[in-house]
Amino acid sequence: MRIFFLIFVLLHALIHLLGFVKGFGIREVKELTLPITKPMGLLWLSATVLLVAYAISYLTHSRHAWLIGFIAAAISEILIIMFWKDARLGTLPNVIILLVSFVSYGQYSFQNLVRQETEAMISQCSRISKGKIISENDIGQLPEPVKKWLNNSGVTGKSFISVAKSIQQAEMKMKPGQKKWMKASAVQYSFIDVPAFIWIADVKVNPFLSFAGRDRFIDGKGEMLIKLNSLINIVYEQGEKLDEGALQRYLGEMIWFPSLALSPFITWQHIDDNTVIATMSFNGTTGSGTFYFDSNGDFVKFSALRYMGNKPDSKRYEWVILVDGYKTFEGIKVPSKMTATWKLEEGDWTWLKLEIIEIKYN
Repeated sequence: MRIFFLIFVLLHALIHLLGFVKGFGIREVKELTLPITKPMGLLWLSATVLLVAYAISYLTHSRHAWLIGFIAAAISEILIIMFWKDARLGTLPNVIILLVSFVSYGQYSFQNLVRQETEAMISQCSRISKGKIISENDIGQLPEPVKKWLNNSGVTGKSFISVAKSIQQAEMKMKPGQKKWMKASAVQYSFIDVPAFIWIADVKVNPFLSFAGRDRFIDGKGEMLIKLNSLINIVYEQGEKLDEGALQRYLGEMIWFPSLALSPFITWQHIDDNTVIATMSFNGTTGSGTFYFDSNGDFVKFSALRYMGNKPDSKRYEWVILVDGYKTFEGIKVPSKMTATWKLEEGDWTWLKLEIIEIKYN
């Protein structure tokens, strides 16, 4: 689809050369019956250059492609209106370019918002534990299954993780009963010293429709934002139920940055040789979840009673993460493939298949 659109724009650009050719008398252009002066010929040439520049910026995913597209289509359309009798068919390509540029502007605006929020979170969540090495003494007071997991994951003897950036690929379903999986890519920044995360996702529905999502947890508060094609708000949620759910999600994602097990905001309850319950309280928000490990000390399952939705009548349901595979990133072994499932009254709803492509620590 991108290549088709690129060819479409380049053809539109080349047609504008006819105005330049006629204006400078290079050759006769029978398709243009109205007279064109040399200054107007230069304007036709400038439209060609701008449209080619737009095609290149679109191909290279330039953040400012939308701006070049707006300017190119505007100049092209002004010329078309001036020479309407001969050039009116060029209006349709300009409308398409404007629509694509408008969507690109939405992406630019959304990315700019997320970048500002991420930079603000990084500045607030200072690396209190920078340079600290995790020792056996640090994990000595933790329940035995947690100690076994931390040692097995390779955390002991390494630097305390203060911040982590994960690159993710996923398949998602937006509602129970949905049959088609939607592909998504995401980036998440997670902060350990001061509990927080920001998750940015791009969900593809089809070549023309996508959702840009941003979930975040900061200062003990959760927030969800979803935009249609990065432009139109279709979900914007805040509230106590979302706060608790975001904290429980953050708690479950401890499996990617095991240093969180040492957080002063978490208390542990030892259930048996392979099971522990973690409860986190931070800035007025509290949530719990159960971690399950196998006999080798590998994490296999996380379960929490989470609110499904943020409405006044929303209920808690069991929310389960199951592990399908492991990878080692920067010497730390973590789950790399997982599924997330809601245990609903009408049956299980697996809504997420997630793969961690890369994690960078500190």
